[in-house]
Amino acid sequence: MPADESGEPQVRDAISAPDAQGRTRRITRRFPLFTKDTARPEGGGRAAGSDAPAPARQWPVLVVLSAVALGLLLVAFDVTRAGLLLIGAALLAGAVMRWTLPGVGMLAVRSRFTDIVTYGVLGLVIVLLALMVQPEPWLRVPFLKDTLHFTVSN
Repeated sequence: MPADESGEPQVRDAISAPDAQGRTRRITRRFPLFTKDTARPEGGGRAAGSDAPAPARQWPVLVVLSAVALGLLLVAFDVTRAGLLLIGAALLAGAVMRWTLPGVGMLAVRSRFTDIVTYGVLGLVIVLLALMVQPEPWLRVPFLKDTLHFTVSN
């Protein structure tokens, strides 16, 4: 840290101030001008203790990925609706785990709110689209046909 002529530490930006030992410290929660490190997402710690094997420490993301892989396998074997429903349910389960569990390992990618919204919206959209798969959809949206007809005909 640079010092001025009197030997006093010099504050370089508005969000740091010297402590009693002369080291700069943050006095607000605002971000510094230059990022020096990447913060782990909240909830990004291990889901199990460090003495457990790696798969046990990351069980939430393994549950979600396994369910998605099984859903993709079902889609590959032409069981499309069930596979897509499983994929959407896996993402919704990921959102619930991110909301309820304090440590979810690598399932935590961003902030808790962003993860919950992302997993939840993607899961819900995939489930709704799976319910509307043709032929013989389980869910019919009345205005969708008119909307599609309007956008294609113009």
